[in-house]
Amino acid sequence: MSWLPLLSYFFGGFFLANAVPHVVSGMMGRPFQSPFAKPPGEGLSSSTVNVLWGFFNIIVGYVLVCRIGDFELRNTADVIAFGAGALLISLFSARHFGRFNGGNAREHR
Repeated sequence: MSWLPLLSYFFGGFFLANAVPHVVSGMMGRPFQSPFAKPPGEGLSSSTVNVLWGFFNIIVGYVLVCRIGDFELRNTADVIAFGAGALLISLFSARHFGRFNGGNAREHR
């Protein structure tokens, strides 16, 4: 198997996981950081902008996973590539956005 479809699945997982916080925040009517805010990735964008950005990520993720190569859920390499992309952006987002939303603070008991 060529490595190009695996790279496509990796970035597909990346884009699909990135869509989640934007769509959810937007649907809840909450502002959230986006590349269109000032400063990019740190300032808040409107809920509408986040829904649109999230759906753009869904479309790109769909194209990368479903239209390039032959993604197969039973193929371990395909799933690992997809999952690695999703995990990478999820960990990055947790650390990056945790700075602004209190997610990096340790709880005191």
